[in-house]
Formats: sequence, structure tokens, C-alpha cells
Amino acid sequence: MFRRYPRGIVTANALTGLSGVWSQNEWAQFISTPRTASYLIVAGGGSGGSADTNTGTGGGGAGGYLSGTSTLTGGTTYTVTVGAGGAAPGSPANGNNGSNSSALSQTATGGGGGSGVGTASTGGSGGGGYGTFASGTTSGAAGTAGQGFAGGGGVNSSVDANLQVGGGGGGASAVGVNGGAGGGNGGAGSASSITGTSVTRAGGGGGGKRTSGAGGTGGTGGGGNGGADASGSAGTANTGGGGGGCGTGGGTLRFGGAGGSGVVIISVPTALYTGVTTGSPTVTTSGLNTIMQFNSSGSYTA
Repeated sequence: MFRRYPRGIVTANALTGLSGVWSQNEWAQFISTPRTASYLIVAGGGSGGSADTNTGTGGGGAGGYLSGTSTLTGGTTYTVTVGAGGAAPGSPANGNNGSNSSALSQTATGGGGGSGVGTASTGGSGGGGYGTFASGTTSGAAGTAGQGFAGGGGVNSSVDANLQVGGGGGGASAVGVNGGAGGGNGGAGSASSITGTSVTRAGGGGGGKRTSGAGGTGGTGGGGNGGADASGSAGTANTGGGGGGCGTGGGTLRFGGAGGSGVVIISVPTALYTGVTTGSPTVTTSGLNTIMQFNSSGSYTA
């Protein structure tokens, strides 16, 4: 397994990625070789609000979005947690926040739920505000600095049912749009080429509209569309997209769309990739790197 080298020579073992000192015809000491990994961590998106009376609800905020590099230590096992999207509320209620995703000592915060009957929720990106039979506007919620943006505001009206609309959920790269003639569009997500191909993730959910017409469009990157006198659509799985808000007149229960689940992607130099994983990640190569995409929780041993 090892070559013999003159005593005292410092060398490396290509099979383990470890370096050490050859002394007295033995491999005397192992020292972990630092290795740099790139990562993308996206949390689960928030769901849109549900309602049954004269309301256009807010879209769910996208899951928090983190990318960067980290130094791994050989022989160390790194746990990967992939957050679920927020569940669609089954009764008139605000949307549910998505769950956090984490890896390599980094945590992305779940997206905020859209407003259905009260204040929208903060999260990685914030949920959108709702519009109902009242006056003025309702605010969207804040996102988390460095992870996502705020949701858009909803519009109330006691005169025109067509102006009871929800705001779009925030996205990884833009705020959700305020409601207007239709539900507000979800904020745009962010693109990453960590897998070797550019993919946009973490778009906010579109806001709903009370009457038929135009619900808000989900933000690029997996955001669900808002419903116009209809339920919202779900965020796309493994993008962290927010779910769309709903719209309803009197007496008909409509549902916000569920948030999309998150994802964790880790890229390491192929020469140092160990192949020791749990959780069945999808493993590909691009250039000199091996990429592990975790669509569910697992681990990697460096």
C-alpha cells in the first residue's frame, strides 16, 4: 500500500489523502491534508396562507440561501440536514415556515409563511402580506440578512373586491412584489453553477387574489404561483421555493401552496473525494470536482 522512502522523507499517500513522515521503514505519523469544499445550502420554503372569506393571501418566502467554501478535515464526518418545505395550512391561517437546512457549520433559515389571517412570518426570505375587506395595506415580513429578502405587501379594499390581493414572498435575490391589480409576484431566486450547470433556486411564492383574474407568478427558482379565486400552487421540491397564496370570496376555503423542500450540495476535488456518504446523495463530476447533491439528509466523511 505504501512505497518505501528514505528515513525522514515527507510524502503523501494518494489513497488516503493524508501526509506523514517515513521513519524506520514505517509510516510513522499521519497528518490530515486540508481540503477545500464548495457548498450550496438552501432551506425549505414557507407555504402560502389559507383563507375562507374575502381574502387574497400572501405567498410564502423562499428558504434561506447560502453559498461559499469551507475547509474539511480528513477522517471527519459532516452531517447534512435538508429542511422540509412548510406544510399548506388546512384551515384559515398563516402559512407555515419551512425547516432549516445545515451542513459544514452553516445553517440556512427556513422561509417565512405567507399571511392568511394575520402578520406574515419572517424567515430566510419573508412571507407576503394579505389583502382583505378593509382599508390600507398589510406589510410583508423581513428576510434574513445574507440569505434572502422581504415579502411584498398586500392591498386591502372595502370598495373593490378586485383589489383584495396578497403580496409575493421574498426570494434569494429580490424582494416580493406588492399586490396591485393582481397578486404580487414572488421575489426571484439566485443562480448557482456548483453542479457544472447554472440552476436558479429559492424563488418566492406569488400572492393570491380574492377574485378571478391574475394571481402572482412564483419567483424564478421554484416559487409557486398564487391563486385567483383558487388555491395556490406548491413550491418546487429541492429548490426551497415558497408556496403560492390563495384567493377566495365568501364561504369557500382555499389553500396556500406548500413550500418546496431544500437542498444541500457539496463539491470537493475529485482527487480527495472519499466516496463515504450516507443518505444516498446524487454524485456527479464536473471538471476536477466531484459533486454530492443531498435531496434528503445524510452525511459525508472527508
